[in-house]
Amino acid sequence: MIRAPFRPALMAAALTALLAGCHIPAKIDHPALRDDVPLAGLDAGTRAGWPAAQWWRAYNDPQLDQLMELALRGSPDLAQAKTRVDSAQQNIRVAAAQAGLRVDGSAQVARQRMSEHGLIPAQFLGFTWYNQADIGVQVSYDFDWWGKKRFAIESAIDSARAAEAERSAASLSIQSTVADTYFGWLTDEARVSLADQLIAARQRTLRIAELRVKQGVDVPDTVQQARGDLSAAQQQKTALEGSAAIRKAALAALVGVSPNALPPLAPRALPDVAPGLPDNIGTDLMARRPDIAASRWQVESALRQTDAARAQFFPDVSISGMAGLSSIDLDKVFNADSRVFSLTPALHLPIFEGGALEANHGVTQAQLGAAVAQYNATVASAARDVSTQALGAQQLAARRTQQTDAVNAATTLLASAKARAARGVRDDRESLATQAAVLQQQDMATDLHGQALSTDVSLIKALGGGYRAESPTSPSTPSTDGTQSP
Repeated sequence: MIRAPFRPALMAAALTALLAGCHIPAKIDHPALRDDVPLAGLDAGTRAGWPAAQWWRAYNDPQLDQLMELALRGSPDLAQAKTRVDSAQQNIRVAAAQAGLRVDGSAQVARQRMSEHGLIPAQFLGFTWYNQADIGVQVSYDFDWWGKKRFAIESAIDSARAAEAERSAASLSIQSTVADTYFGWLTDEARVSLADQLIAARQRTLRIAELRVKQGVDVPDTVQQARGDLSAAQQQKTALEGSAAIRKAALAALVGVSPNALPPLAPRALPDVAPGLPDNIGTDLMARRPDIAASRWQVESALRQTDAARAQFFPDVSISGMAGLSSIDLDKVFNADSRVFSLTPALHLPIFEGGALEANHGVTQAQLGAAVAQYNATVASAARDVSTQALGAQQLAARRTQQTDAVNAATTLLASAKARAARGVRDDRESLATQAAVLQQQDMATDLHGQALSTDVSLIKALGGGYRAESPTSPSTPSTDGTQSP
């Protein structure tokens, strides 16, 4: 017969033997992630500072400010992104509620009839019906020595951070779309104004041609040519007006109002475009792009999931207790003699579960690999996005400079033509033709200006707007209860 002092030692030995027989996977190290964006060799000049949180205010346009306020307040896409953040935060509460101390209270009164053919027949007790009253409090505590529940909580927190970063990405996408659409509308309106001037010049040219043909000075083909030029100018104006109307409807949809409820917009001069890129773009972009931050938090969440799955291989130790009152006589339920107590330590050790733990751990490893791959793809996409927009802005700046030279040359020719017309050397046809050429060059310059603004907005979006990511916690950060991962 085994004496009592040896029983704890034997239980410890048996537990050690069972743990030795279990195949516990090794702890997964934190995966190696890029700490910079591959932008080496990109020379696009220097821009002072990063985009601010309200980056669109740098354009000094009150109309754009008002549109942004409406968009950030009423966009359905932002509302949908907010629901994902709220859901992730509730998951934190669910995970936290499953850890630590739990206290439950209960009270019940039951009227029961005993069977006359049961284990204890009713005739031996002297009654068939009886009342059962129970009042009690149950207390349980799970010792999370291996961090199973702690890792689940940390994973939920990281997922919530990823959802918040995704919400910031959705907000930035809406902001950039509103700005791009608004600047497109301004560009269309500016080109409509130039089209009106071109139509007026074409109409004067047509009248001169009709008079000259009527007087027999020119052939009738001159009138047809003038009419064709006028029709082309009118078609261009119609197309630009249609594009402006479509952009206004798109703005109304973006800010979440009907087209009639859209704030009144008046044409104004296009703002200037700041060239170049901020300093330290390769490293700072990791914290400035919300999609990169979201991907990184997903990696952290997936890593915590692998830790939680590994902790499933270790035994669970818990303790539960109950204190209450129980009586079959309702008049005596609150007597001291009706007290009941229990204390139950428990140990749960997985021995044979058909490979479920290994499969679950394998699933979390695959999810971690997918999160790392998504992160790497996001970094590569960010580098491509920034490079494309920066080089596009650089090319547009060069084209705008060349187009400015073309406008200046055409303007000089127009001044010479007007001077000759004033001296009577030439009639108005030369100055009208030169004026039309100037207007066409100005239209091309305005179009390039609009493209430059669109590219500038896209570059600001590629730079992350005004987002700034929170640094991920170190994988070795101790838990709040002082326990360490096995």
